Amino acid sequence: MIEIDFKKMDGLAPAIIQDAGSGEILMLGFVSPEAWAATLEKGYVTFYSRTRKELWAKGETSGNRLKVVSASTDCDRDTLLIQVDVEGAGVVCHEGTRSCFTKVIPLLAVMGAGDIGEKRVSRAGAPAPHLQESER
Repeated sequence: MIEIDFKKMDGLAPAIIQDAGSGEILMLGFVSPEAWAATLEKGYVTFYSRTRKELWAKGETSGNRLKVVSASTDCDRDTLLIQVDVEGAGVVCHEGTRSCFTKVIPLLAVMGAGDIGEKRVSRAGAPAPHLQESER
């Protein structure tokens, strides 16, 4: 079993949650060693709430649970990428959206179009989610 380095962030590791089917990034949460152990044991993502200082299983009350399909770590072993199937209505964000990443930052106004490049796509190669079909 690969060891996760929880020491770098005072006992926590960031966990990027990605839809296993579409590749869409759904959210970012934090896991402690206990949360990671619960995730592995139950097969559903369990986070550590930094505000409440306790474990919480995503979707425990809403039914929109995150069933683990696969997990990997980065080269430093201090960040997790967890691919999931979303159960329930498919809503992940507490604001009622599929993804927590819905607040578009208008970089063109700050950086200028030339700084970003001709193609406005995400690093993963998928069209940026805020672009209209006609812009893709």
